[in-house]
Amino acid sequence: MVDDRGEVSLERGTLLGRGPREAEPPWVRDPRAGRHEWRRLFSEVLGTFLLVVVAAGAPVVDAVSHGQVPLDAQVVAPGLMVMAIIYFMGMVSGAHLNPAVTLSFAVRGNFPWGRVPGYILAQLTGAAAASLLLRALFGTVGHLGATLPGPGISSGTALVVEALLTLGLVSVILGTASGARNVGANAALAVGGYIALAGLWAAPISGASMNPARSFGPELLAGDWTSWWAYIAGPIAGGLLAVGVAWILRGPPSLAANVAAQGETPDDNFPETRAPGTGAGGTSRDQ
Repeated sequence: MVDDRGEVSLERGTLLGRGPREAEPPWVRDPRAGRHEWRRLFSEVLGTFLLVVVAAGAPVVDAVSHGQVPLDAQVVAPGLMVMAIIYFMGMVSGAHLNPAVTLSFAVRGNFPWGRVPGYILAQLTGAAAASLLLRALFGTVGHLGATLPGPGISSGTALVVEALLTLGLVSVILGTASGARNVGANAALAVGGYIALAGLWAAPISGASMNPARSFGPELLAGDWTSWWAYIAGPIAGGLLAVGVAWILRGPPSLAANVAAQGETPDDNFPETRAPGTGAGGTSRDQ
């Protein structure tokens, strides 16, 4: 429904201020919008770097300081960091920070498969860079914060726990992306809070990674590949299960979720930068 100002009702699945054809993310309509992909990839590198610095750095600093960072602080800190990252760069790349999230968005239909390899490479690069920094500063103390099964916990148990935790995490992400574009108070608080909650009860079992990139960085730089496969297979399996749950709960993906997963370009945020006679992303309204 179009009002007197030419704005399109959200009830029709479009965004305010854009016509029906313009409501899709700009790179769907205009390949030239791909020129901003480097911004999204850079934000994934930076965001994952910051996440792993905190998530792996907390147990490293705890080991260096002889127990000055208790377990509850170690598991709450990554949740707070993810919350902050969503606030400051969620609209740039969608703030995936996690290969399991990127794959889940793609399977759900919110994210183009052609962009998946770039995002995952960016996430692994950020995680490796963070682990390299930790190693340069502190050596390999504390296994560089690697996620490992707890004492007496088998790799199979760790895999199941990681799958269960990621099922919850990706369900929260997909749900808040549909309702709040994965940016803002609802999404940031929900996702960050879930990460902290999962760590509070499951960190002694599996390390509560829920993120193959977070596990990969410390494993690579510390050379400790204990149960590495559980921290790849578990989160991916949990993410895929969450996609199934999302279909049961909400049906096909929404436009808001597509924009949340894919990020936006500067042209979306600054309409005055568009060429005359164009819509969002530089696509002519007359085409």
